[in-house]
Amino acid sequence: MNPYLDADLSAIAEQARRFATERVAPGFQERDRTRVLDRALMREMGALGFIAPELPERVGGQGLPTLAAGVIVEAIARADLSLSYINLLASLNGQILAEHGRPDVAGPWLQRLIRGEALVAIALTEPRGGSDAANLRLRVERVGAQYVINGEKTSISAADQADAVIVFGRTGTVDAGAHGVTALLVPADVPGLTRTRFDCHGQRAIGRGALFFENVRVPIDHRLGDENRAFVQVMQGFDFSRALIGLQVLAVARVALDETWAHVARREAFGKPLSAFQGVSHPLAELDTQVEAARLLCLQALWLKDRGAPHSAEAAMCKWWAPKLAYETIHQCLLMHGHGAYDRGTMEQRLRDVLGFQIGDGTAQIMKTVIARHRAGRGAVPA
Repeated sequence: MNPYLDADLSAIAEQARRFATERVAPGFQERDRTRVLDRALMREMGALGFIAPELPERVGGQGLPTLAAGVIVEAIARADLSLSYINLLASLNGQILAEHGRPDVAGPWLQRLIRGEALVAIALTEPRGGSDAANLRLRVERVGAQYVINGEKTSISAADQADAVIVFGRTGTVDAGAHGVTALLVPADVPGLTRTRFDCHGQRAIGRGALFFENVRVPIDHRLGDENRAFVQVMQGFDFSRALIGLQVLAVARVALDETWAHVARREAFGKPLSAFQGVSHPLAELDTQVEAARLLCLQALWLKDRGAPHSAEAAMCKWWAPKLAYETIHQCLLMHGHGAYDRGTMEQRLRDVLGFQIGDGTAQIMKTVIARHRAGRGAVPA
């Protein structure tokens, strides 16, 4: 019995788990090898209502609680964390488009996104740094009825596979900081936009890469939110994605634990199952406890969001703790499996996939600063 999940949410979770087991899991390693997302699988997820179900019905969503997005991304991540990035990006970017985009411009993209027919990336990080996100250098200038974009974004998830990108750039002066940033919806096929792909350690199916803007022009009506106000308005959606990330990586840790408990109960040494030795069972018991607690924290953050309650601190807790814990858990599980798990396979791929979330989407240090500011007050924890 989970206090955050009612019968309807539990039913959605079960449906998503069946889909993940039957359709997502079989291609897990192949997608890692080829580094290509399965667009047909993405459309299947859309047809089943698994992509951004929390978006309002007026834009084509189902109007479900954000907890629904949480249990779905959790189920997909159990089978393939990289593929579950589709769900994560859709929920984060769908929220931004629905709340801050013009209906005639954002509406068609939202419908395609929900149906699994389009992938929208988000471009915030730049070569000079990612944590100081308010100090952007990519230049956005207003020329007549258009914005002209020049500069570079880097370490962008799905950079070379996305159909459109939400781009954050500087329209104000550099010393304006967060109050000089504007967000734009940029179709990926516009002239002047070129893309590259990195050879990343993990999350290889979704991939990361760089975006180069050379006099890229988009109409003014592609702006999301107010000019110079994007950082204040749009960045609030990241609390949502941080909780989803926690559920993603913890789902991977959970399946690794389940497999390892079965393994140590089955494999014998000195006439006993490995689980009979406290040096084996106790570390797993400790990690199991922490994974269960961290998952409840992530569900609580979404539960608070669904009720319109403050949840920034809880979301930051999810983002710094869950990726670290997931990596430690899968690492321990790999060791418990021994040399067989060190070979290229599901366990080592899981380890590679979760590591990236300790780097991207907000580092642990930044998340702890967010928590400290909410607890002690921003004036007591200056930038």
